Amino acid sequence: MPDFEVVELPDSDAPAVGDDAPDFTRPLVNDEYWQDASLSELTEEGPVLLVFHPADGAFPSTYVWNELRDRGVPERLTTVGVSISSPYEHKTFLERRDVDARLFSDPGAGVAERWGIENELDGMAGVTEHRPSVFLVDEDRTVRYSWVAAEWPDFPDYDDIEDAVAEHA
Repeated sequence: MPDFEVVELPDSDAPAVGDDAPDFTRPLVNDEYWQDASLSELTEEGPVLLVFHPADGAFPSTYVWNELRDRGVPERLTTVGVSISSPYEHKTFLERRDVDARLFSDPGAGVAERWGIENELDGMAGVTEHRPSVFLVDEDRTVRYSWVAAEWPDFPDYDDIEDAVAEHA
């Protein structure tokens, strides 16, 4: 029996396969520095795996990034994350997890709202984070793979992610 309660999440309004991915600009962090960047700038260079996750200290974030790292996903395709964590927290997270990826900082969860994947935290008035979600977005910003958590916690099928990456990398 887990030490936490599994919570069913309401339906999301996330982009589906074939939809246009909403563009956004936020600070994009690596293990050395950050600068404002947009999703469209990244997709100009090729497909992007976009991983929405809760705050950096939450166990689902650690698990997702460890799994992606261990499977070598960030080495095969541009892989970026998005969460409410600050650039400082992202920098520390990337160093500790030894992940070769960059993370967008979205403290106000505006990107989550625009993508239809905001998650208001139970018992925390006014605190919204990103629902765990994974999207593969091509050069035209068309969604080619989409997974959105239906409950908390929930994790994607990593084999499905690898198949999507193999098809579009």
